Amino acid sequence: MSSTTTLVLSAAPGSGAVTDEVVQRVLAMFGLSAAHTRWLAPGDAWEATPHLDEGTSELRAAAQGAVASLPIDVNIVPGAPEERRKRLLCADMESTIIEQELIDEIAGLVGCHAEISAITAAAMRGELDFEGSLVKRVALFAGLDAQRLAPLLDRVTLMPGAEALIATMRAHGARCALISGGFTIFAEQVAERVGFDAVVANVLEIEGGRLTGRVKEPIVGPQGKADALRRLAAGHGLDAVQTLAVGDGANDVAMLAAAGLGVAYRAKPILADRARALASGAVVTHGDLTALLHLQGYARGEFGG
Repeated sequence: MSSTTTLVLSAAPGSGAVTDEVVQRVLAMFGLSAAHTRWLAPGDAWEATPHLDEGTSELRAAAQGAVASLPIDVNIVPGAPEERRKRLLCADMESTIIEQELIDEIAGLVGCHAEISAITAAAMRGELDFEGSLVKRVALFAGLDAQRLAPLLDRVTLMPGAEALIATMRAHGARCALISGGFTIFAEQVAERVGFDAVVANVLEIEGGRLTGRVKEPIVGPQGKADALRRLAAGHGLDAVQTLAVGDGANDVAMLAAAGLGVAYRAKPILADRARALASGAVVTHGDLTALLHLQGYARGEFGG
């Protein structure tokens, strides 16, 4: 393994799960001294730069063995120190930056929450074509008064760590984009609330103040998300290695693969598995969104928000 790979252990803020005992087990496993390591947040996040010949999956498996069943995320982050701090963040919105799936909330307004929620869940697991399933779900909203959508934003709760993630990256010169398979009518408000610089999302067609049951073309699906990341990076003169993407569902696979670091956050199994298979992938299950800052080498004292 080259010296440009970093092992990062992270846990929920305040959990204290990354104990000195865990650190000592990892140090002993890889024959490291403390000189190769750094605490990013005492008890919650720690990193090491082992000089080994194993590949990413082998190193991750070995470190996971040292962590055992503790609630700690084990990730291998590629790139030299100056490459770890990304210049562009592209984030999914629903179940990533916010805790809700807003298409399911709309479904509650037309009395088909269970039906649409089941379709949403299947699409996020990768069992259904995303674009086709979106068209099918939105068709059920035909005739809904568009004014009834605005109050749904009052139910929106931010994912823990979302504000600190965006504030910290922007404070260090990064651009942040919300790239959603959801709808602009919500995404633009969430972006303003959290501090995103740009929004890419689907547009619900509205005529005469009511939803027509159609989504305007082009639909932002899995490939559309990846294309948006590449387009935004090019627009800011950035290489792929300078980008970070985060999401939770199957429609985020291509976007994460296109990024310099792709993070599956509290993700469906299909996305978590794909992220683990990527040399540039990471999986966060136990931590909040500030774990993405630790993956970039930010210490807690550098957080904003």
